Amino acid sequence: MKVLLLSRYGPLGASSRVRFLQFLPYLQAKGIELAVKPLLSDTYLKALYNGGSRWREVLNGYTTRILALLTARRFDVLIIEKELFPFMPAIAERFLKLRGVPYVVDYDDALFHRYDCHPNPWVRQLLGQKIDSVMRHAECVTAGNQYLAERAHKAGAKKVQIIPTVVDADRYQPKQKADAAVLTVGWIGSPQTSRYLKPLLPMFESLKQELPVRFVAVGANSKDFEGTPVEVWPWTEESEVESVQQFDIGVMPLVDSPWERGKCGYKLIQYLACGVPVVASPVGVNCEIVKEGENGRLADSVEQWHQALGAMLKAGQPRLAKMGNAGRKQVVDWFSLQAQAPRLLAALKNAANNL
Repeated sequence: MKVLLLSRYGPLGASSRVRFLQFLPYLQAKGIELAVKPLLSDTYLKALYNGGSRWREVLNGYTTRILALLTARRFDVLIIEKELFPFMPAIAERFLKLRGVPYVVDYDDALFHRYDCHPNPWVRQLLGQKIDSVMRHAECVTAGNQYLAERAHKAGAKKVQIIPTVVDADRYQPKQKADAAVLTVGWIGSPQTSRYLKPLLPMFESLKQELPVRFVAVGANSKDFEGTPVEVWPWTEESEVESVQQFDIGVMPLVDSPWERGKCGYKLIQYLACGVPVVASPVGVNCEIVKEGENGRLADSVEQWHQALGAMLKAGQPRLAKMGNAGRKQVVDWFSLQAQAPRLLAALKNAANNL
């Protein structure tokens, strides 16, 4: 079977890397012939993170995407990550449907809210139902959580399958920790998402005065946390697992809004895979991943965050290790590459055969 993957990004893009690129060795080992054509290059992402100009890369990406679509009939099925052309009507997806080219479309966030909740009324009017159309014309919609799956059902999708965001359980492993006088509370992400930490900074300062603790943010913009209790560590794909393994508690604060309800809890899955218990905001899929008192705690207000983190820090490493072990088992059973790769393969075969 020949598959064309029309990803949003290349290897530097977390969503593309996690949702698809890490599955490629498994699919290829099962006899799938894969061609990968990202819309936006790693050069685009580097410019995005550094505040540089991105227009040339966007134009190049759209041109490359058009050329890739001209080859679509050579493949048994296409995988579309989110949409073919951002901020354009779903004309290309309808064209594929008319030409009888089956495609699977994947969502790991509430992309539809980028359009139907856009502040510009013209965008809402012209594109508010765009993603519903993309979903409706797909042979299958793969969704990272129930919130996204419900939208696909409402859009009239032919078939919807929940495939959570996962990690490779062979790569993400717990690491034996020596008893430490100072425990580490950690976060991992990008400069664009580290804003979620900022409301907690006064609480971090308060906890640091009460308990021996350090706070670490991997992948954040260091300038945003100068003069705060948060240490910023650089992110690389090669070092991300080692960074998480150094945490004693992993955190995932969020605001409760439509966009955040569509997130897939990837940070929590990274932490738990390494045997690190978590504290998270009770938003969207976080409420499903976090088992209160078993693998972590949920915290809504700043006061609840203070109480939850304080209690876990005082509980000590043996208790944290027990919670982390429970989280590790949960990841291996459901949120792992090993558990979900066969389900993705089955979805692709069914879509290619119109099943």
